[in-house]
Amino acid sequence: MSAPVRTADRNAIVLAVLVVVVALIGGLVFLATRGADRSAPSTAGAAGIAHVHGLGVDPQDGVLYAGTHYGLFSVPETEVATVVADRVQDFMGFTVVGPGHYLASGHPGEGQGGPSSLGLIESTDGGQTWQSLSLAGEADFHSLEARHGLVYGLNSATGEFMVSQDKQSWDSRSQIPMADFAVSPYDPNVLLATTEQGLVGSEDGGRDFQPVPSAPIMQLVTWAGDGTVFGVAPDGTVHASSDDGQSWQQRGSLDAAPEALTVTESGDVFAAAAGAILVSVDGGRTFTVRYSE
Repeated sequence: MSAPVRTADRNAIVLAVLVVVVALIGGLVFLATRGADRSAPSTAGAAGIAHVHGLGVDPQDGVLYAGTHYGLFSVPETEVATVVADRVQDFMGFTVVGPGHYLASGHPGEGQGGPSSLGLIESTDGGQTWQSLSLAGEADFHSLEARHGLVYGLNSATGEFMVSQDKQSWDSRSQIPMADFAVSPYDPNVLLATTEQGLVGSEDGGRDFQPVPSAPIMQLVTWAGDGTVFGVAPDGTVHASSDDGQSWQQRGSLDAAPEALTVTESGDVFAAAAGAILVSVDGGRTFTVRYSE
C-alpha cells in the first residue's frame, strides 16, 4: 500500500512545481508586457519621428517634412521636430507638390473613423487640414510622386502602379512587385522602379517595365531635377546615375537600411535611416545627421 502513496506524493510535488513554474513564467511575461507597454508610444509626442515613410521639402519655407507612422512632422534645421496640427495618423505615402501643397496616403489615426485606407488625400495649407480626393478604402499608396501635372502611385493594397491626371480617376498601368519608383523630370513616360530582382525601367508611362542591365540592387530611388538619379541599396549604400539609370557610380552610405529618400531642387539629398534623418550636400558622397532623437 505504501508504493501508491509515494507515487501520489511525487505526482503532487510535480504538480506543485509545475504550478510555481507556470506562475513565474506568467509573472515574467506580464512584467515584460508591462515594460513594453510603458515604452510603446501612444502619442505623436511620445513616439517622435519613427517609421518614416516619406520626406519632402516645402519650397515655401524650405522646411523639411517627414511623413511617419505617427503623423506628419515639421523638421526645422535648428529646432525640435513637431507633429503638424497635432494630427496623429499613419502617413504611408507623402510627397510635396508645391508651396504648402502636399499629397499623401495611409491610414486614419485612432478615433478618426472612416475606411482603413485613406486613398489619396491632399493638403493645400501646409498639412493643417486634409481632404479626401479618391480611392478611400481602396488604395494605400506607399509611394507617391507628382510630376508633369500627373500623380503616380504604388498601391500596396493591390500591387498596382497607377497614374491619375485629375487626382480623381486612375489608370492602372501595371502590376509588378516594386518597392519604389521615380519619374524622369524630362519625360512623363520614363520611369525607374526598384524590385528584389533589380532595377527596372519603363518608357511608356509604367505600362511595361524591363530590367536595367548592370544596375545595382536598390531599395529606394529618386530623380533630381537636374537629371541625376539617386538610389539606396538595402544595406544603405548610395548610388548615383547621370544617364537615366544606365550606368551607376557608388557614392557614400547611410550605414543602415533606408526608410525614405528625396532630393531637393538644389541637389540636397535627404534620407531616413535607423531613426535619424540624414542629409548630403555633395551628391550623396557624405552624409551628416540632420535630425535624431
